Amino acid sequence: MKIHEYQAKEILRNYKVPVPKGKVAFSPEEAVEIAKNDLGGSVWVVKAQIHAGGRGKGGGVKVSKSLDEVYQNAKSILGMTLITHQTGPEGKLVKRILVEEGMNIEKELYVGITLDRASSKNVIMVSTEGGMEIEKVAAESPEKIIKETIEPEVGIQAYQARKLAFALGLSGIQQKNAVKFLTALYNAYEKTDASLAEINPLVITQEGDVIALDAKMNFDDNALFRHPDILAFRDLDEEDPLEIEASKFNLNYIKLDGNVGCMVNGAGLAMATMDIIKLAGGEPANFLDVGGTANKETVANGFKIILSDPNVKAILINIFGGIVRCDRVAQGVIDAAKDINVTIPIVVRLEGTNAKEAKALLESSGLNFEVAVNLKEAAEKVTSVLRG
Repeated sequence: MKIHEYQAKEILRNYKVPVPKGKVAFSPEEAVEIAKNDLGGSVWVVKAQIHAGGRGKGGGVKVSKSLDEVYQNAKSILGMTLITHQTGPEGKLVKRILVEEGMNIEKELYVGITLDRASSKNVIMVSTEGGMEIEKVAAESPEKIIKETIEPEVGIQAYQARKLAFALGLSGIQQKNAVKFLTALYNAYEKTDASLAEINPLVITQEGDVIALDAKMNFDDNALFRHPDILAFRDLDEEDPLEIEASKFNLNYIKLDGNVGCMVNGAGLAMATMDIIKLAGGEPANFLDVGGTANKETVANGFKIILSDPNVKAILINIFGGIVRCDRVAQGVIDAAKDINVTIPIVVRLEGTNAKEAKALLESSGLNFEVAVNLKEAAEKVTSVLRG
């Protein structure tokens, strides 16, 4: 689950991670009130709150040097469709803004924490290239990213935090504050079951303070039952409507840009199915894992979600019958297709328990099914159907 920057900073503040003073606003008038009465000072920053990076380049972050500028900047950002490299060309509507105090910035750095799946351990990454997209730094200057793997049994150690601070070229009070910052940030990441904590930029002020000028946090959905306070931060306006609908039926769905709808049981098999569709010359329209119970109700809900995407021109169903019997899945597919009145071509590949019986059921159903024996054949058939 993703959350907004101001929500991430609220969490970090609770774990003693230094962040700028700021509050969320939903109108220009509220923004001025926050700047004048809650923050004070003479310089403020108005920042669009959407679940995407690159907001500054898209015009969603503006420095204000008067209350009138706060009003005008808030007015121009609220209600805008902000387009960044992460939103896609359709952009995202800005419904809330963060108003923060200005900072005396001396350096901009980068720090991120995530899980290294190769080692099954958390890793802290730092770089002197703050403010830049970390993917670009990794591609063009990988030597500028320093990594430190954290042993799960002991957590972050003081020597590791010092090593990272020295790698950022810090010394004296800056180095001491960076050690405290990194330790607190890792503690926040671990205690909240986060899957990502990214501070970009991490700024060093002229006074020597180390502050999270921006903050991005993602969380493990499977652990949210332990964190109802974080779950309350979920903003459905920032999520794809089809993905929200799928979650109601415990379906794992992610919308993509292709035209071949995919319905598969098992995340690994779903990934392999999308890969082989690409190899066959097609473009998957979605990732959809229906889980281990591919019955009539599950298949019907899967059909509804897939067919809600107007780009879908054909559907590939790829089910492995291990615990679930293929003939029962086939009957579920037949019943669901009849109930929903699916009119686009459907290619079905069922393998496993009672696969032969399933094939016979599908072929005698009288519906518009193309039956495939293996995955390669299924991908070729669905792309062939699209070509007419």
